Amino acid sequence: MRYWLLKSEPDVFAYSDLERAGTEPWNGVRNYQARNLLREMAVGDLCLFYHSNAAPPGLAGVARVTGAAVPDDLQFDPASPYYDPRSDPAAPRWSMVQVAPVAALPRLVSLTELRGLPAWQDSPLTRKGSRLSVFEVTPEQFAGALAAAELDLPDARPAD
Repeated sequence: MRYWLLKSEPDVFAYSDLERAGTEPWNGVRNYQARNLLREMAVGDLCLFYHSNAAPPGLAGVARVTGAAVPDDLQFDPASPYYDPRSDPAAPRWSMVQVAPVAALPRLVSLTELRGLPAWQDSPLTRKGSRLSVFEVTPEQFAGALAAAELDLPDARPAD
């Protein structure tokens, strides 16, 4: 199992929206590096759900990948803001995965708090200039985030 962080602006799609939906495509990613990471995700991988552009920004929940990467349907929809007229259906440019909620965090773990956790010191999230909306987190970062949020998920514990 691998661990990931997914960023979303809560006024666009919050963790509570994922809980209401039950399962949702993680689509609309238009960065090649993030797209490549989506393609590495496997069913069963766990994701920290991060609210960006919020006051304060921080971790709000845990999600599970329930569907491996497939072509992002929005790239072919001219009515979508994520439409890409250069993407060829025979060789799609963009990918998406399916995610489902696992647990809301009992409390938001703010970016400021994450910066203070030793395991997060070298994270793309805490480095200046990094704006990726999808990236891998280490088992130590994942466990540290859950501990900071005071959430015990026995099925989500990294193997020793």
